[in-house]
Amino acid sequence: MKVQYKPITDFIGAEITGVDLSRPIDADTYGRIRRIWLDHTMVLFRGQQAMTPDDHMAFSRLFGTLDHHTTTTKWNLPDHQKIAVVSNVKVKGEHIGAPKSGRAWHSDGQYTKYPCSASVLVAREVPPEKGDTLFANMYQVYDALPAETKQRIDGLEVVHSRVKAWPISYPDRPMLSEEEQAKLPDEIHPLVRTHPETGRRALYCGGNVGWEIVGMPFEEGHAFLKELRAFAIQPRFVYAHKWKVGDVILWDNRCTFHCATPFDEEQYRRVMHRIHISGDKPFFIPEGP
Repeated sequence: MKVQYKPITDFIGAEITGVDLSRPIDADTYGRIRRIWLDHTMVLFRGQQAMTPDDHMAFSRLFGTLDHHTTTTKWNLPDHQKIAVVSNVKVKGEHIGAPKSGRAWHSDGQYTKYPCSASVLVAREVPPEKGDTLFANMYQVYDALPAETKQRIDGLEVVHSRVKAWPISYPDRPMLSEEEQAKLPDEIHPLVRTHPETGRRALYCGGNVGWEIVGMPFEEGHAFLKELRAFAIQPRFVYAHKWKVGDVILWDNRCTFHCATPFDEEQYRRVMHRIHISGDKPFFIPEGP
């Protein structure tokens, strides 16, 4: 395969062409894709309608171990349990996938001890309007912070709480059961994350689940995290992807923020297939020799 690409914007993303994800990916092609992905934080492949769930899993495995960090498997594909379905579609009164998922800014699995390194999302059915996904390059966000803010946040740690943030993230869903809550203990990660492959720093402020800052009074830390998130999602940092059937996007959760947007769910269908790839424990390396 002859891999070619062009930047989507000057601050995030690249569209890769010359690759058929329904066919095996050789080592050279994979290496090229990985380099483009690391450089641009997210990559887009269009026209991949021939990509089957098996192909989806095979491509994702190139980037690591397949993971599923949620507490339920009821919205996974029956014959492909590592593929989660995100959808508003109902069959016999029941959703076939997670409805209204990911509509707060976040990076996948950030509330776990070992957050997902990457995600691969495939568009199976999309509405003709709206239903976009927004992406922000958190390298760019960190680099754009004032020097005094960087000095303030370097080395700080954030408590990530899926349980406390649940009513905010999913106001239309029942509260987690005691059993589900027990599987989701709070986790602590650095507010500035050093990427394990590129060595670059990214703001890792945690979306709604970034609940408080270690060692800071709750109200002060909670408000400061909101301030940082508001800075991160300014239009100058955000790319809105308008989905087409057959689109595949691979993004790096270690340095990318994303958010799904609403659409007319009464009139249109949306079916997306998503795979998460295991990651490692976030860390921060201070500047120095």
